[in-house]
Amino acid sequence: MDKLRVLYVDDEPDIREIATISLGLGDEFAVKSCASGEEAVPLAKTWQPDVILLDVMMPVVDGPETLRRLRSADETSDIPIIFVTARTQKQEIESYIALGALGVIPKPFMPMELVQQVKETLVSATR
Repeated sequence: MDKLRVLYVDDEPDIREIATISLGLGDEFAVKSCASGEEAVPLAKTWQPDVILLDVMMPVVDGPETLRRLRSADETSDIPIIFVTARTQKQEIESYIALGALGVIPKPFMPMELVQQVKETLVSATR
Protein backbone atom coordinates (compact mmCIF):
# COMPACT_ATOMS: atom_id res chain seq x y z
CA MET A 1 0.00 0.00 0.00
CA ASP A 2 1.26 3.46 -0.88
CA LYS A 3 1.96 5.88 1.91
CA LEU A 4 -0.29 8.90 2.32
CA ARG A 5 1.67 11.99 1.26
CA VAL A 6 1.47 14.71 3.95
CA LEU A 7 2.78 18.25 3.55
CA TYR A 8 3.30 20.09 6.85
CA VAL A 9 3.54 23.90 6.60
CA ASP A 10 4.65 25.96 9.60
CA ASP A 11 6.99 28.94 9.97
CA GLU A 12 8.35 27.74 13.32
CA PRO A 13 11.28 25.35 12.75
CA ASP A 14 10.91 23.52 16.09
CA ILE A 15 7.22 22.80 15.60
CA ARG A 16 7.82 21.80 11.98
CA GLU A 17 10.54 19.37 13.05
CA ILE A 18 8.42 17.81 15.81
CA ALA A 19 5.46 17.43 13.47
CA THR A 20 7.60 15.92 10.71
CA ILE A 21 9.15 13.42 13.10
CA SER A 22 5.75 12.59 14.64
CA LEU A 23 4.05 12.07 11.29
CA GLY A 24 6.93 9.96 10.05
CA LEU A 25 7.02 7.58 13.03
CA GLY A 26 4.58 5.13 11.56
CA ASP A 27 4.76 3.75 8.09
CA GLU A 28 1.46 5.27 6.95
CA PHE A 29 2.75 8.70 5.89
CA ALA A 30 5.42 10.08 3.59
CA VAL A 31 6.11 13.57 4.94
CA LYS A 32 7.56 16.75 3.53
CA SER A 33 7.56 20.12 5.21
CA CYS A 34 8.14 23.74 4.38
CA ALA A 35 8.31 27.03 6.26
CA SER A 36 5.84 29.25 4.42
CA GLY A 37 2.82 29.54 2.22
CA GLU A 38 5.09 30.83 -0.54
CA GLU A 39 7.00 27.52 -0.42
CA ALA A 40 3.89 25.38 0.07
CA VAL A 41 2.01 26.30 -3.10
CA PRO A 42 4.70 25.33 -5.66
CA LEU A 43 5.70 22.25 -3.63
CA ALA A 44 2.07 21.10 -3.48
CA LYS A 45 1.74 21.58 -7.24
CA THR A 46 4.72 19.34 -7.97
CA TRP A 47 4.55 16.77 -5.14
CA GLN A 48 0.75 16.46 -5.04
CA PRO A 49 0.28 15.63 -1.33
CA ASP A 50 -2.80 13.73 -0.23
CA VAL A 51 -3.33 16.19 2.63
CA ILE A 52 -1.79 19.47 3.77
CA LEU A 53 -1.42 20.43 7.43
CA LEU A 54 -1.28 24.20 7.48
CA ASP A 55 -0.40 26.65 10.23
CA VAL A 56 -2.81 29.59 10.42
CA MET A 57 -0.47 32.30 11.72
CA MET A 58 2.53 32.76 9.45
CA PRO A 59 4.24 35.95 8.29
CA VAL A 60 3.71 37.38 4.79
CA VAL A 61 1.26 34.71 3.55
CA ASP A 62 -0.84 33.28 6.38
CA GLY A 63 -2.66 29.95 6.37
CA PRO A 64 -6.02 31.23 5.09
CA GLU A 65 -4.34 33.04 2.20
CA THR A 66 -2.27 29.93 1.42
CA LEU A 67 -5.50 27.92 1.36
CA ARG A 68 -7.02 30.43 -1.08
CA ARG A 69 -3.97 30.17 -3.35
CA LEU A 70 -4.05 26.37 -3.26
CA ARG A 71 -7.77 26.35 -4.07
CA SER A 72 -7.28 28.71 -7.03
CA ALA A 73 -4.74 26.46 -8.76
CA ASP A 74 -6.06 23.52 -10.79
CA GLU A 75 -3.27 21.22 -9.58
CA THR A 76 -4.04 21.79 -5.88
CA SER A 77 -7.70 22.76 -5.74
CA ASP A 78 -8.90 19.41 -4.40
CA ILE A 79 -6.15 18.65 -1.86
CA PRO A 80 -7.66 18.35 1.64
CA ILE A 81 -6.30 20.98 4.04
CA ILE A 82 -6.29 20.72 7.82
CA PHE A 83 -5.38 23.80 9.81
CA VAL A 84 -3.05 23.37 12.78
CA THR A 85 -3.48 26.35 15.10
CA ALA A 86 -3.79 27.68 18.61
CA ARG A 87 -6.75 29.75 17.42
CA THR A 88 -9.53 27.30 18.19
CA GLN A 89 -12.47 29.37 19.38
CA LYS A 90 -15.74 28.06 17.94
CA GLN A 91 -16.18 31.01 15.57
CA GLU A 92 -12.56 30.72 14.38
CA ILE A 93 -12.98 27.01 13.60
CA GLU A 94 -16.22 27.78 11.78
CA SER A 95 -14.45 30.43 9.69
CA TYR A 96 -11.68 27.96 8.73
CA ILE A 97 -14.26 25.39 7.68
CA ALA A 98 -16.12 28.07 5.70
CA LEU A 99 -12.86 28.82 3.86
CA GLY A 100 -12.70 25.19 2.80
CA ALA A 101 -10.55 23.54 5.46
CA LEU A 102 -11.36 19.94 6.24
CA GLY A 103 -10.83 20.44 9.96
CA VAL A 104 -8.62 21.88 12.69
CA ILE A 105 -5.98 20.28 14.88
CA PRO A 106 -5.32 22.39 17.98
CA LYS A 107 -1.85 23.60 18.90
CA PRO A 108 -0.03 22.65 20.91
CA PHE A 109 -0.62 19.17 19.55
CA MET A 110 0.50 16.00 21.26
CA PRO A 111 3.25 14.55 19.04
CA MET A 112 2.26 10.94 19.71
CA GLU A 113 -1.38 11.70 18.79
CA LEU A 114 -0.81 13.69 15.60
CA VAL A 115 -1.01 10.74 13.20
CA GLN A 116 -4.30 9.63 14.74
CA GLN A 117 -5.70 13.19 14.65
CA VAL A 118 -4.91 13.47 10.94
CA LYS A 119 -6.48 10.09 10.18
CA GLU A 120 -9.60 10.90 12.22
CA THR A 121 -10.03 14.25 10.48
CA LEU A 122 -9.71 12.62 7.06
CA VAL A 123 -12.17 9.85 7.96
CA SER A 124 -14.74 12.19 9.52
CA ALA A 125 -14.69 14.36 6.40
CA THR A 126 -15.58 11.41 4.18
CA ARG A 127 -18.70 10.55 6.18
